[in-house]
Amino acid sequence: MIYDFDQIIDRTGTNSIKWEHAGGPDVIPLWVADMDFKAPPCIIEALERCVAHGIFGYVDVPDAFFQSFIRWYNERHGLKMEREWMLHVTGVVPALTAIIQALTEPGDQVVMLTPVYNCFFSSTHNSGCEDVQVPLTRDERGRFSIDYDALETALASERARILLFCNPHNPAGRVWSRNELERVATLALKHDVKVLSDEIHNEIVMPGFHYTPMASLSPEICHNTITCISPTKPWNIAGLKIACVATENAEWRERIDRAIHINDIGEVNPFGIEAAQAVYTPEGAEWMEQLCKYIRGNYQMVTDFIRSNFPLWVVTPLEGSYLVWVDIRSTGMTSEELTQMLLEKARIKVNPGSMYGEAGEGFIRINIALPRIRLEEALRRMARALKYP
Repeated sequence: MIYDFDQIIDRTGTNSIKWEHAGGPDVIPLWVADMDFKAPPCIIEALERCVAHGIFGYVDVPDAFFQSFIRWYNERHGLKMEREWMLHVTGVVPALTAIIQALTEPGDQVVMLTPVYNCFFSSTHNSGCEDVQVPLTRDERGRFSIDYDALETALASERARILLFCNPHNPAGRVWSRNELERVATLALKHDVKVLSDEIHNEIVMPGFHYTPMASLSPEICHNTITCISPTKPWNIAGLKIACVATENAEWRERIDRAIHINDIGEVNPFGIEAAQAVYTPEGAEWMEQLCKYIRGNYQMVTDFIRSNFPLWVVTPLEGSYLVWVDIRSTGMTSEELTQMLLEKARIKVNPGSMYGEAGEGFIRINIALPRIRLEEALRRMARALKYP
C-alpha cells in the first residue's frame, strides 16, 4: 500500500498544542515533536473497533500488548525482552521522572549528553537531582560525537547515579553505533552508574543507518540498563498516552514499579493499548518505511535550501528522528532572538537551541514532519524574512 504523506490535514480546532500554541492561525508550526501526518490505517481501524464497542471503562493491560513489544523488538532490533521485565506507563517523560525518583536521592547527579531533549532537565530537577551536562563534540560537517574523557569525568563523580541517555539522540540527530553504545555502557559499568535510555525515536531512522537498543549489547549491560520505549513518537499517536519501561534488573524494577504507582502514571487508556498492538505489525512496519523515506526527502530539501540561501549556517547530518538541528551562530543572534524574528517576520515557529542545555545556544531545531508543500512555504517565508535572495 502507498501512503499519502502529502495530504494537507487541517488541525485547527482540534486542541492541537502544536497548532493552537504556535502564535496565530497564519503561523506554520515547525516546533514541538508532533507530525502533521495522519496515523496509519492499521491504527485508525483498531481505534474504530474500540469506539464501536461503545464502552470506555477501566481496562487491564492484556498479555498480548506486551507480547507485541517483545516480538517486535526481538525480530526487528535484536533485543530479547521477557514479559517480567516490562511495566506499562502513560508516557516516557513521566516514566523518566518516576525512574529517577525511584533510583536516586535528592542531591544526586544525573549525567546527560547535551544538547539534549529539554524534558531531561525537568525530570531531573523535579526529582531533586542535579543535572551534569557533558557537551557533545562536532566535526567539520556538523556531525556530533561523544567526548568519552569528559563523560568519564562526569560519571566518576561520587554523586553520579544515572546516565540519562537519548538513543537516537534528540536534537543532535545521531543514531549511535554499536561501538559508541558499548563505550558509553562500559564507562557507566566501570563507575557503577545506571543507564536510563530514552529510545522513543527508535523507529525513525534514515536509510543507511541502524538503531541498536542499549540493552541488546550484552547481558551485563542489559542488567545495568532501564529502557523507555513507546510507539507514540514514531506513529504520531502521542495523545494516546502509552509507553513501556523495560529492565532485566529485578531490584530496580520493583522500585520503579512502586514509583509508578506512587505517581499514578500506570493507568493507561484502552485506545493506547489497541494502537500499540496495531503498529507492531507488518502494516505498521510498511508505513514506517515509507515515512522514513519521506522524512529523508524533506531533510534533503531543507539542506539544499539552507546551503543556497544561508551558506554560513550548518545543518547537522540527520541520521534519526524528524528534527533538524541547525547552527545559526553566523547570524550573530542568540537562538531566542532568531526564533522570535522568524515568528514575527516569517510567521513560522521553530525551537531555540537554548532549550536543550548550554551546548544548544546558537542553534535552532526544525520539525520537518509535515507535508512537503507546507515545508516549502515555510522555507520561502524564512528566506523573505531574513532578506536573502
